[in-house]
Amino acid sequence: MPNTNSAKKAVRSSFKKRAHNQLWKNRVKSALKVLKRTVTDKVTDSVVVAEQLTALQKTVDKATKEKVIHKNKANRLKSKYARKTAKLGESSTIKSTKAVKPTKVKSTKAKSTKKA
Repeated sequence: MPNTNSAKKAVRSSFKKRAHNQLWKNRVKSALKVLKRTVTDKVTDSVVVAEQLTALQKTVDKATKEKVIHKNKANRLKSKYARKTAKLGESSTIKSTKAVKPTKVKSTKAKSTKKA
């Protein structure tokens, strides 16, 4: 049992953090199970596969944002299941969820070479 007030508070906060982490880990696991079942059953409906892959990617990204899983693990999971779904022949309809950053357009104005 914790003796000091700070130790008591640490116990309370660790319980809250554990519950929060378990919530996100369970969400990721359930999304993985659904997608795994689809891949092993070799579902040919590309819309269903794409929706489940997108749901997995969203869940994994949110868990990473909440610092429940590491970003490299999230990227490994997304890549692994994107490849598995692509093997089903549905790669043309499945799109990446990575946002494209807009590029800055360089100005084409000529620099003035005035001398004072």
